[in-house]
Amino acid sequence: MPTSDLRSLEPKALWNCFADLNAVPRPSKREERVVGFVLGFASRYGLAAQLDSAGNVIIKKPASPDRQERPAVIMQAHLDMVHKAGDGVKFDFDKQGIDMWVDGDWVRARGTTLGADNGLGVAAILAVLAAKDLSHPPIEALFTLDEEQGMGGALGLQPGLLTGKTMLNLDSEEDDTFTIGCAGGIDTLGRYEYTEVAQASAAPVVAIQISGLRGGHSGLQIHEGRGNAIKLMARLLSACGEDVVALSTMRGGSARNAIPAQCVAQVVILDEARFAESFEREAAGIREEFHLIEPGLSIAATPVEVDGGEVGVMGAEHQKSLVLAMQAVVNGVFRMSPVVPGLVEASSNFSTIALGNGKAEWSSLQRSSVESSKVDVSRAFRAPFELMGAEVKSGDPYPGWSPSADSPVLEKMKKIYLDLFGHEVQVGACHAGLECGVISIAYPDLDMISFGPNIHEAHSEKECASISSAQKFWKLLKATLADL
Repeated sequence: MPTSDLRSLEPKALWNCFADLNAVPRPSKREERVVGFVLGFASRYGLAAQLDSAGNVIIKKPASPDRQERPAVIMQAHLDMVHKAGDGVKFDFDKQGIDMWVDGDWVRARGTTLGADNGLGVAAILAVLAAKDLSHPPIEALFTLDEEQGMGGALGLQPGLLTGKTMLNLDSEEDDTFTIGCAGGIDTLGRYEYTEVAQASAAPVVAIQISGLRGGHSGLQIHEGRGNAIKLMARLLSACGEDVVALSTMRGGSARNAIPAQCVAQVVILDEARFAESFEREAAGIREEFHLIEPGLSIAATPVEVDGGEVGVMGAEHQKSLVLAMQAVVNGVFRMSPVVPGLVEASSNFSTIALGNGKAEWSSLQRSSVESSKVDVSRAFRAPFELMGAEVKSGDPYPGWSPSADSPVLEKMKKIYLDLFGHEVQVGACHAGLECGVISIAYPDLDMISFGPNIHEAHSEKECASISSAQKFWKLLKATLADL
């Protein structure tokens, strides 16, 4: 089913808005086109719209006739999406709309992220704004920017623009769970300069490639033990040793908040016999360890033709320092919560790396629901790189969202959910970063809740959204608005 046929799915209001939205490129930090799309949408329906100083869009819709005496409700979602294509997929995110198709109960994209995170939340708000037959209080729709690359829009949100005291965040990904808390985060970035050494290209040059990993969301999937392609590459290079391979270039990862699914390093082989033995032994060990978790894992060494007489490589000592630091650095679950069973408290993800021409740069994201352990895990990631003399700095941190046990909107929505679906909803916190905690800086008295439809494998090219779950989400949203 091509994208155009998604418009026949129910609820049509939701899927039509999603199809329109997914035709618009919307990478983090370059949301001008999608902002224009949303402003045009408001104009088309005669709704008041404004931009704040951070570029966030606020659209206000009057209450339906039966809810005019009710206080305003804020509906919030972020406009940007993770742009990621699968290995070997050629896709121009700056020019092409997402190519969607239906696979049973699931909407998927062909070879790229789907943008259901947070496009279905945005589409739901647009559908509410356009509807003429819904019962609802006054609506203040808040569309934030740059959520996926640091929550810049939420961090820049101005106080005084919104009057609502209840906020519905539509950025959760399990339809049987209400989220009332989340982790905060901090980016840790590194840079290392080195003098390249000329290596005669008469020696074999090989591209070591790790690919086919599942990747995924570095918060929601971090506890699953998925392979991190950058960490696995460090392991391979360390097993071979700097006297066996000389590192020339390395590229890995695609986004700060995604588990890297691929990494490729170009190396010069200094000892072919030892390389063959060390590489195959380590690769076999990795395959055995990950064969259940990562069935698509591919580890290959492919000869590379090099023009010219020399190849620039890292000096042996620089290479040893960097590779060992990459191996030592904390990655994955750092601490489980002693308060909430099964919840990851703190984690770290080695997100991206780019090395070559005398410079290496990398990024990572540390998350925690406890401020002190967020600082601790960030320091743990910094330590090996600082010991080797690299330049390490932290990006702007964002706070977590502390759960509230006496939330009025939570109690109201728990009853609505039970009445609609005949069973109780789960309530909990998540290890992903939601904007609720950040928004509460400017609006500290908000009563907030997060919910959404089932979305699997966000931040990867396997991302998909359930059609039946979107129907359930839409039913719950309509009932909630009619009751607030």
